[in-house]
Parts: sequence; C-alpha cells; structure tokens
Amino acid sequence: MKLATVLSAAGLVLASQLAMAAAPARIVSFDHGSLDTLDALGLGKQVVAVPKQAMPAYLSAYTGAAFNDAGSLKEPDIDALKAAEPSLILITGRQGGSREQLETVAPVRDVTLQGDDYWSAFSARVRSLAGELGAADGGERALGQLERRLAELRAGINGDPEVLVVTHNEGKFSLRHEAVVEQLLKLKAPELPDGVDSVTHGARSFTPLTPALMAQMQPAAVLVVDRSAAIGGEPLEQASLRQALDAAGGQDIRLGYLSPALWYLSGGGLQSVRLQAEEVAAVL
Repeated sequence: MKLATVLSAAGLVLASQLAMAAAPARIVSFDHGSLDTLDALGLGKQVVAVPKQAMPAYLSAYTGAAFNDAGSLKEPDIDALKAAEPSLILITGRQGGSREQLETVAPVRDVTLQGDDYWSAFSARVRSLAGELGAADGGERALGQLERRLAELRAGINGDPEVLVVTHNEGKFSLRHEAVVEQLLKLKAPELPDGVDSVTHGARSFTPLTPALMAQMQPAAVLVVDRSAAIGGEPLEQASLRQALDAAGGQDIRLGYLSPALWYLSGGGLQSVRLQAEEVAAVL
C-alpha cells in the first residue's frame, strides 16, 4: 500500500474519532442529583430523556416535551429510551435490577455515591461528569461556590443544636441519617433512648421511632422527610405530629417539614445539596 494511501486512511480515522469526540453526548439520567448537576453546569441540552414521574419541582423544566419520558425510577421504559438514542445512561441502585436491559440501549454508568466521606464522593462525581463533558473548569467553580455557601450556612446556625431527622411512611416514623445534615452542616443527632433497636426487613434496616420517643430525645429540631408524599401516597398530617410531640413534652422542639421529592428522590447534585442545606438552616 502506498504511503499516501495509508496517510489518507489514517486521516479519515482520526477525523472520524475527532468528530465523535466533539459530538454532544446524549444523556439519560435516572439520578436527579446528576441531572441537577448537568443543569447547573449548563449541560442540560445534552439530556435527552428523564423519568418524568414525581420529578422534583426544581427540575420541572425537564418534564417538558423536549425530553423523552424514560419511565419511572423503578421501571424504565426501554422503548422510549431506544427512541431517544442516548449515548450514556446514568443510574443508581434504584435501577440496578434493570441494568442488563438498559445496557442493550446504551452504555450505562452507576453514579451512586460511594464511601463514608460525602463531600469527597459528591465532588468526585461532579468532577467526573464535568470533565467528561468538557466543563471541568465550570465544575471546579461550582464546587467552590457551593463550599462557600455551606460555610455561610454553618456560620449562621446559632450554637450547636442537636437535630433529629426522621422518615415518615404511611403514618410511621423511622430514624434517618442525612449526610448534608451530619457531615456538611456538622449537626449532631441526639442519642437514641435505651431499648430502641433497629428492625431488619429484607436487606434494609430501620430504627422505628414514635413522637413520644422523639420528645424523649429532646432535640432542638425534628426534620421530617415524607416518603409517602414523595411517592404519591398519603402525606403526613403535620398538625397531628405537632400535637403528639407537645403531648409527650416536646413543646420546645422545632419541626421542619423538608421538601419530600428533593430529599427522598433527589440529592447529591450541585443544586440539590445547596437547596437541602438551605432548608435545614431555615428551620434552625
């Protein structure tokens, strides 16, 4: 083969590779935190499909006609995904059972935050997404801005209040650990009363709590994540929890009802972390 022919062929391959690299990604995100990070970095136009059911209000723009409906968080719509022709699908553990099906559509990446250090895991995910999509500088700027905002919020909280976070589900409550509260805002949880034990259901473990136990713990505030409301069930009757706490001696405990979809269905994004921290600080 002549040298000119070889060089020409190599040039065509290189040109093809460069064109592919320059082409915008076509992303499906089943992780609302990753979606809000893409949005914050000005990369929302590269999103082609999302699960529109129960979309958090702050991401409502992605329920518009410009985006395909990818199904629900638990049950992806494979036909709709194929129609969207994505080049990358972002998932978390919620979609783990559908991973093999999703891989028939496009490459899949599990963006679940790993490890005990929330800020490190979160910032690594932001840097990974931003770097791959040509927005590394923007990612660094956004992380710096968020870090400064978190410092402002921490500084604005008086004293060192103990904060109890609970999940409401169909009239029952359980202890909830939130890294935004415990690690980023550095707020301590009150100790559990003696005799309060965790209960295991399948692979998951819960620590049931009652309003009387919450009052006994005497936190400065109780923050409620209403799972029932987030998934379209019967929301918590807020007045009844207030009354139950007061009756058990918890009249001085502040109550904060956190945005259900933001806390239960989202989180771990540049926007959601800020919004969550601001909600907690507003209660305190």
